[in-house]
Amino acid sequence: MNPNYNLVADRAAHRCEYCRAPEIVFNFPFEIEHIVPLYRGGNNEISNLALACRSCNLRKGTNTRGIDSTSNTEVSLFHPRENRWEENFQVQAESGAIAGMTPVGRVTVTALGMNSQPQLIARQLWIRLGLFP
Repeated sequence: MNPNYNLVADRAAHRCEYCRAPEIVFNFPFEIEHIVPLYRGGNNEISNLALACRSCNLRKGTNTRGIDSTSNTEVSLFHPRENRWEENFQVQAESGAIAGMTPVGRVTVTALGMNSQPQLIARQLWIRLGLFP
């Protein structure tokens, strides 16, 4: 396990910093990921580490940017230290879908596949159980 796990997980309130999945419903700890990947010049400092569920971490990979479908411009993915989640995303309570409210939000929802069928089903259950958002 990453030696920074406790610090990063506590800071994230044990939620994925991208899709806000609650770590408590999984039978294993979430992953510590590099917001700016080492491959792209990132570092191992705490400010560059985020708690991520397996789905978000795998889909993000070394990506840091994407094309916004509305403006057709390249923008950065959501950065948990520089962007506020509430300003970029909105949860649709009935469907469980996460809507991107800004170019950053839209690109991140698409790049991380935040609204896959399994995630929507899980998110609907988490909402009913009071575990999300």
